[in-house]
Amino acid sequence: MSTTALLSHDEFQATVNKVDPGALLSLALIDVDNLARVNDEHGHAAGDAVLRDLEEVLAGSLPADAILGRVGGDEYAVALPGMAAESALIVLEEIRQHVADREPVSEMAHKTHLSIGIAGRPTHAGSVPDLFRAAEESVYRAKSEGRNRTALYVESKMVLKSNYYSRASLDRLAKLSSARNRTEASLLREGLDDLLTKHRDAI
Repeated sequence: MSTTALLSHDEFQATVNKVDPGALLSLALIDVDNLARVNDEHGHAAGDAVLRDLEEVLAGSLPADAILGRVGGDEYAVALPGMAAESALIVLEEIRQHVADREPVSEMAHKTHLSIGIAGRPTHAGSVPDLFRAAEESVYRAKSEGRNRTALYVESKMVLKSNYYSRASLDRLAKLSSARNRTEASLLREGLDDLLTKHRDAI
């Protein structure tokens, strides 16, 4: 069994920030879809049993160098240094399927279903904060598409952006994205944040 330790939210963040910024890094956020239902119908003891069981599965199934944290009540995060997002998708999908196929951890509880979102650096983000945002977007997509699934980050291509920006501006944006090793979407978000900050008195 892996000896992957379960970290707190702050410990997880601090550990991920220490990973070589030039190295491949995949981040997965895991949400337990039906924990609220288990708590409501069978009590928090049953919900706690579901979480303990999930933590055991994660610790025993992840690679030895994985970084595992509980970042919310029913939310977990996994960082996989040196692993591309596509490889992380295979690892996490196997875990999701294994958990979904298992019998409930107690006769009172329901089967456990997970929604998982994955993003990778540098493909989807250049910085750790952007990586978290991309993984969060992936979790939301997994949930909106029906839950109990694993979603890889898909950057919005902003199909209408050509209506707002000239071809020259779009070409410059593409060059900046390549030069800074960041996605176009993250650069546009930064620009929008700067714009809103500049005009905060008006809003």
